[in-house]
Amino acid sequence: MNNINRIAIVGAGVAGLALAILATKRGYKVTVYERASSVCSIGAGVTLWPNAMFVLQQLGLESEVTRAGGKPAYMRHFNHYGVQQGEFDIEEVNLLCGFPSVTILRRDLMKILVKAFTDLGGTIRLSCSIKAQDIVSLKQTFDLVVGADGRMNSAVRQFLYPENVTPSYHGFINIIGVSKLSEDSVSNTICDFRDNAERFGIVPVKRGWCYWAAAWNTKIAKERTLADWQQEVNARFKNWAKPVRSVLNATDKTTLNRIFVHDIEPLPYWHRDNVVIIGDAAHAPLPTSGQGACQALEDAWHLIQLLNPEVDLNDALTRFYQQRFTKTSAAQTVGRQVAQKIFVEQREPQSPSNISATQLSQFWMQGL
Repeated sequence: MNNINRIAIVGAGVAGLALAILATKRGYKVTVYERASSVCSIGAGVTLWPNAMFVLQQLGLESEVTRAGGKPAYMRHFNHYGVQQGEFDIEEVNLLCGFPSVTILRRDLMKILVKAFTDLGGTIRLSCSIKAQDIVSLKQTFDLVVGADGRMNSAVRQFLYPENVTPSYHGFINIIGVSKLSEDSVSNTICDFRDNAERFGIVPVKRGWCYWAAAWNTKIAKERTLADWQQEVNARFKNWAKPVRSVLNATDKTTLNRIFVHDIEPLPYWHRDNVVIIGDAAHAPLPTSGQGACQALEDAWHLIQLLNPEVDLNDALTRFYQQRFTKTSAAQTVGRQVAQKIFVEQREPQSPSNISATQLSQFWMQGL
């Protein structure tokens, strides 16, 4: 039997806050530690596929998230001239899954998660940077320590793997941003433009808002400014289809960010004693998987289901890894395969339009 009462969560991202809400509702005393001075909204937006919306229903937030977001009906693939290459019917797979797909600005999603946690009486300790050496103290103070502190510099992962797990750079950058267009110019279609090892994705939300990502191969150059990267985006995509140019011209410059895209190799374990990692700290995929936030939300839901007072904690955490490893590893593999085809082989990867709605629904809802 385990006698878990107090839970420490390191990281106030999607995974950490979702778990904090679920755990607080179950009666656990939860403390969230966040290294930043505010809850971070890096990442312009998120597509919450039906598996994510299932978890948000369990959180009691499905309606609120749906109101704040958009409901895309299609995903269409184009070359850089705007000639359509394929189409995926999102509503068909939603029907099979029994849940909608929702697009939302990350800042709005994080605001909803923070409010839900604080409304339950939870508090987030901001500007509280937890180092690997601090975990020893936390694991003595708390019954369970959960690392939800991201892919790049997870202190909890470093504690579990003192030899260091090095994230892998896959040779391409994402420049991301948010744009506001006229409402009638934003459809309910996710548009993915690809050509010559370059990619530009536009994801509509609602009321004219959309978020976008531009990607191409490059070396890591952290010394370059955001203004430099913005100039390169404009130069690279200035002759692409009109929707791309329109979105770039309407970009809110305060939302721009650059991400040198990394993932991590599947790990042989996610816990030791009463310390466990979830979300990107445990199984960060490339954004080309389309499943980063979705799998983070699934982690939170699965973990809370397994924290049964009748089950030994080590057994529960072992079962958590066993339940989640296959699906999260599959998402990592898919992300790498898609990126390889776009940025290395320079050919059209297998996309959702090449996969039956039944196959995709079965994968997304596996284990839920």
